[in-house]
Amino acid sequence: MNATAEKIVITKPSISELEIEYVNDAIRNGWGSKCYDYIYRFEKEFAAYQGQRYALATSSCTGAIHLALMALGVKAGDEVIVPEITWIASVEPILYIGAKPVFVDVLPDTWCIDPAKIEEAITPRTKAIIPVHVYGNLCEMDAIMRIARKNKLVVLEDAAEGLGSEYKGRKAGSIGDAGVFSFHGTKTISTGEGGMVVTDREDVLARAKILNDHGRDPRIGKTFWMEEYGYKYKMSNLQAAMGCAQIERADELVGKKRQIFAWYKEFLTGFPCQLNPELSGTKNSFWMPTAVIDESFSFDRDALFSSMKQNSIDSRPFFYPLSSLPMFEARPQNKVSYNIYPRGINLPSHHQLSREDIGRVCDCIKAFVLKKSL
Repeated sequence: MNATAEKIVITKPSISELEIEYVNDAIRNGWGSKCYDYIYRFEKEFAAYQGQRYALATSSCTGAIHLALMALGVKAGDEVIVPEITWIASVEPILYIGAKPVFVDVLPDTWCIDPAKIEEAITPRTKAIIPVHVYGNLCEMDAIMRIARKNKLVVLEDAAEGLGSEYKGRKAGSIGDAGVFSFHGTKTISTGEGGMVVTDREDVLARAKILNDHGRDPRIGKTFWMEEYGYKYKMSNLQAAMGCAQIERADELVGKKRQIFAWYKEFLTGFPCQLNPELSGTKNSFWMPTAVIDESFSFDRDALFSSMKQNSIDSRPFFYPLSSLPMFEARPQNKVSYNIYPRGINLPSHHQLSREDIGRVCDCIKAFVLKKSL
């Protein structure tokens, strides 16, 4: 392996002739009375894929979280329980509202939020729980929903990374009061940028739609009249056209992600690491194959990334514990999160990768880690 080899990027969208056809149609014809056609179609088809009643397309998953939290009644001063291990976009909308994120530890096998720690963190100010299906892994939704119902809390599932994953026969994002998804260019299904709120609750959808249209309430019927201020997290018709093609290919795209993970599992058999789990009763879409190297092996993760880069292979670090970031108060008592992140590596997983490409990635990792541990 050397730097002259073809570069293996970590992720990118899968674009077929179908996406090109739909986007070209939106460019040519999606104006005037047709300017929302692909948006409405994408929302309808995404809801059907999820097995849910309603979907609202947005410009980003961050925007989707913001709208969903407000539609679920989260207000300034409330507390929202979130996992230590997630991308900061899961938390920033809590701060937009003036609520407080409460970071709790994750489970060592799934890297998802620990239900027992949720219970310990509940106070009279707690309003909501945001379980995050990190890297495609599934949260323990039965336990989380029991805790939420017992304590009269709302649940917003962050399935930004969990599209296609299933928990006991139900799609990730379809179990809580609402769910959110990301269609960033790195995700299994992409619109370049974009997001989605999904819910079975008509009241949540109606409130989210008003908030997403500058506060305009269609029931009032006065043009350009707002009785409150709102926001604008709208997806464009062009993006939705790509989304329509991608959702038609969802099973194919998720299937290739699962195949890529199977190759990683094959090549890393016997190597001292933990990979994304697929626990009983779940189906993992394996959005981002991730390896957490065993504690018994001493290695410099940044040096590993440099070695991979020299061999024309992209990689990413495991998420930092959010409370370790400078804008938050550190919570080192969340020991699982603080222990895992220095040893975690996100691996290339875009849809064009071959078995040979995965073998090359694994050879590079094994050669570096085993050599450094001698």
